[in-house]
Amino acid sequence: MSMAVVGMIAGMALAFAGYFGGFGAFLLVAALGAVGFVVGRFLEGDMDFGDFFRTRGERRR
Repeated sequence: MSMAVVGMIAGMALAFAGYFGGFGAFLLVAALGAVGFVVGRFLEGDMDFGDFFRTRGERRR
């Protein structure tokens, strides 16, 4: 599935949450989507746990 389709589905989910559940539901869906994205990157091996604790200068090396 292309990233455009995934983005469209995520946008639709946020729109439904915002329309039917209000702004609080919108924020909850957005936060859980971000957590799911990070967990998915960890499981695919694209991200390392130490990436959150390195400074910018350490990442460039």
